[in-house]
Amino acid sequence: MTIPRPEYPNPQFERADWINLNGTWAFETDPGRSGEARKVYAAEKLAGEILVPFCPESKLSGVGHTDFMPAVWYRRTVEIPADKLAGRVFLHFGAVDYRAVVYVNGACVGEHKGGYVHFSFDVTGHVHAGENVIAVYAEDDARDGLIPSGKQCFAYASQGCHYTRTTGIWQTVWLEFTPKAYIKSVKLYPDAANGSVQFTAEVCGAGTFRAEAFFDGTPVGSAQSVSSGETVCGTIALSQVHLWDVGQGNLYDLTLRFGDDTVKSYFGLRSVGLDDKRFLLNGRSVFMRLVLDQGFYPDGIYTARDEDALVRDIELSLAAGFNGARLHEKVFEPRFLYHCDRMGYLVWGEYPNWGLDYSDPRAAAAVIPEWLEAVGRDFNHPAIIGWCPFNETWDYDGRIQWNELLRMVYRVTKAVDPTRPCIDTSGNFHVETDIYDTHDYEQSVDVFTARYQKLTDENELFDLHHDHGDAQIWCGEPVFISEYGGIRWAGEDAAGWGYGEAPKTEEEYKQRYKGLTDVLLDNPRMCGFCYTQLYDVEQELNGLYTYDREPKFNMDFFHAVNSRKAAIEE
Repeated sequence: MTIPRPEYPNPQFERADWINLNGTWAFETDPGRSGEARKVYAAEKLAGEILVPFCPESKLSGVGHTDFMPAVWYRRTVEIPADKLAGRVFLHFGAVDYRAVVYVNGACVGEHKGGYVHFSFDVTGHVHAGENVIAVYAEDDARDGLIPSGKQCFAYASQGCHYTRTTGIWQTVWLEFTPKAYIKSVKLYPDAANGSVQFTAEVCGAGTFRAEAFFDGTPVGSAQSVSSGETVCGTIALSQVHLWDVGQGNLYDLTLRFGDDTVKSYFGLRSVGLDDKRFLLNGRSVFMRLVLDQGFYPDGIYTARDEDALVRDIELSLAAGFNGARLHEKVFEPRFLYHCDRMGYLVWGEYPNWGLDYSDPRAAAAVIPEWLEAVGRDFNHPAIIGWCPFNETWDYDGRIQWNELLRMVYRVTKAVDPTRPCIDTSGNFHVETDIYDTHDYEQSVDVFTARYQKLTDENELFDLHHDHGDAQIWCGEPVFISEYGGIRWAGEDAAGWGYGEAPKTEEEYKQRYKGLTDVLLDNPRMCGFCYTQLYDVEQELNGLYTYDREPKFNMDFFHAVNSRKAAIEE
């Protein structure tokens, strides 16, 4: 059997000794959430089958069930050779939405809450040579105000800008084998100004930790440190300096060794920052020409069919003249971020906050643990130039947001990562933020022009959502129009939607696009834009490409409009 998504899931922390567990698993739904009481984890078989890592709502899974599934079960066996059991055995999950309980050979080995991030369990004491049984229980409820669900629809059928749901396993599952003394994690702090990279690594066991950096195969620096079994720190002075930049990945390879454990990683040497109005990359003003990328696929929903599909989405964006993306309402998989890193593609790391009741203080417990896991997982990616934990925090059942939730998450983010800017909530309603961004889907070029001319002429930022409780108002922070456009182009499909009245001709579409975009590029107070959106998603028909990733128009036009120099880059 060909294993779907056979590549190692995380190129930033890669070991050679692993087993990919994607493929056919036994599967069944648990509408009463009674499976744990019925001991389904001990059952010898389940009612059906599914192709992991594709969610059961997707066509690729072989299930294609799009109604609500309160809970689901998975089961499979795996052969483990005796020679793999000399050290430790870890069972990894790329992502399971939302609460997962994992059993190995009938014993519960752990539980995880959070539908978008990696987790793992040390199952050394639960496995044996020969056949082993893994069972996974996953429960989810997109209608629960304390479960972030992103763009997953809370109604039976997709509607508006909410799409088909994802339940259960939707990223790669794998076993990994390590020595008894091993590397748990590493955090990298590239220092472009001084041509070095600092590291902090967590290890298990005592020994010498060694890090070696390479560029194009040539050794360019190393460092080592002795550990008694917890944390090691060090600095690698680099003999060659190659900056990570827009369109230039310039990645350094990194080999980490601790005793008999070896991990392959990489890093990019770059700095990001802000001054009073500009976004700075390696000390110079760079205009963020971003596009909204929702990370949905017609056949896999949240999961790309193969790695080529991940790369293709970046290539489509570049072909249209964008230099990056907002990775919208979803924590994207590490494999996608790796390609952003190597291609020099700017991205904002976001969180699937929609569906959450922002008025409820209990939401803090629902967000912060998983958000910190996401920031920790993706901290080392040079392509991530900022964090945005919330997007459009609209009222929930008529109740306004609890501002302290946004403030708390912003401050926690800055505490664990002071190296990147953080936007508290994209669009509305700001509480504490490094960049003041707004969303504006005005379709009239004349009206759009007049709104943002005031920023340069009168030092006044147009903001549809500033008057809301005690929300923050603009106080001179760098300005970023992080959603605009959304121009509908549906062809013969009259059922879908986009923002405003659709253009009647291709020429009208192009002139509207150019007019709106020129307003932002020509404004010396704008540090970036994000166009909505790269491709259509289900009924939302405002992409430059169709949902099947076919171009609606010749992309040369959009490339020329988007890629010219911005006023703030002068």
